[in-house]
Amino acid sequence: MAFVDQAEDILAKSKKGIEESLKKIAKKKFAENPQAGSEFVEKTLSNVSTNTDAASVVHSVDLVVEAIVENLKVKNELFKRLDKFASEHTIFASNTSSLQITNIANATTRQDRFAGLHFFNPVPMMKLVEVIKTPMTSQKTFESLLDFSKALGKHPVTCKDTPGFIVNRLLVPYLMEAVRLYERGDASKEDIDIAMKLGAGYPMGPFELLDYVGLDTTKFIMDGWHEMDTQNPLFQPSPSVNKMVAEKKLGKKTGEGFYKYK
Repeated sequence: MAFVDQAEDILAKSKKGIEESLKKIAKKKFAENPQAGSEFVEKTLSNVSTNTDAASVVHSVDLVVEAIVENLKVKNELFKRLDKFASEHTIFASNTSSLQITNIANATTRQDRFAGLHFFNPVPMMKLVEVIKTPMTSQKTFESLLDFSKALGKHPVTCKDTPGFIVNRLLVPYLMEAVRLYERGDASKEDIDIAMKLGAGYPMGPFELLDYVGLDTTKFIMDGWHEMDTQNPLFQPSPSVNKMVAEKKLGKKTGEGFYKYK
């Protein structure tokens, strides 16, 4: 597997993160045999190469999975370039969680070999993968991505190329409705979080999850969906989220969002 990013220091940091994730998995998987766990980590890392030039490695791969910034123009520029260097059989997939796959695929000449492959964080632990088929995606490409997901030990689900696919299409409006409940003064954010954890069995309340995901990320998704469908009440922007993003209170990563973090 070739792992590509913009700079060597980013690659080194990312590979270290992969190693740490593998060690956590090995600790659980090989609890009674630490030596086998170490061998598992070393063998897996030996299969990962790094590069700062995607065009130089894409000619020899069967599948490209893109997970760069959620910006349609930037994604299109990348795929347009890779399309020129990739083999004819190579499948392109985007890990986008909010943009439409069709709009990304249209930057290439291989719309039939283009689909969505949306993983969930933390990827080593989360079993789910959403496989998104556009109207142009071939059945062969679609089935290949289902098989690939299963080979990774994941559980693939399928969805049409609709905003947010399955999980985010249900999750983001739920998060925003919790914010609206709070904005109206109907309940405190603390009580809303407790209610959803104890009443619905969720591991995190909506405000805890918003801070974990990042309020800037949530705003970006909502703004994009609102632009696509301005009349949809579920896609209306939130004044409090917009205010906090403007103040750089983005959640856990900045130390403050709906809650404060040390």
